[in-house]
Amino acid sequence: MNAGRHAQSKAKLADSVQHGAGCELILVEGDSAARSVIAVRDERTQAVLPLQGKPLNAWRADETKVRGNVLYRQLADAMGMADATLQTATLLPTPLRFERVVLLFDPDADGVHIEALMLLYFARWWPDFLACGQLWRVRAPMYTLTHAGSGETAQAYSPAHRDALLAQMRASAPGEVVQHRHVGLGNLPPNLLRRACVDPATRAARQVGQEDVEAVLAVFGAGT
Repeated sequence: MNAGRHAQSKAKLADSVQHGAGCELILVEGDSAARSVIAVRDERTQAVLPLQGKPLNAWRADETKVRGNVLYRQLADAMGMADATLQTATLLPTPLRFERVVLLFDPDADGVHIEALMLLYFARWWPDFLACGQLWRVRAPMYTLTHAGSGETAQAYSPAHRDALLAQMRASAPGEVVQHRHVGLGNLPPNLLRRACVDPATRAARQVGQEDVEAVLAVFGAGT
């Protein structure tokens, strides 16, 4: 990789101090989300890379387009790989700069779509990485509910989850339950962002598998 391309691919990465085992690369949606996550991350082990706009549909795109895509070059470079398309590789380069990649996007329709596109990219071009369980997803809370009487708070991750929590909180004690809709990661209070989305000890994260890819294809189709 020449110096100019390397500088371009490094421009947006907020790198971590350490690399390798126990370290992760968090992918977020845009600069605003990146600034919020960078402010609460553990800079020793967590790097942050913002995506600008919706990613190229790498499920349908040919290899030339994927290799030439700025985002996928940035991602490959951040991981210590020379190529954004590793479909024919039997083994990933070792050691990787990060043990895992974490998908963390806004809790809205755009965030769901971006996550779907990234899943398809990894499924087609980094299948070994996906098969080894090194891709993770974190859901950001969509609502915070606060019980005015008891002071109890809870986070909901969908409208249906919100409705269920509202019913439980109203039944538990008298008083109004106030709900706040979070419109993006940048809208989350720092303490909540750290606890619910960034801190590996407290966030709700799970590994992404082939069943998730199949679910994306079933809902969106290859033309996502």
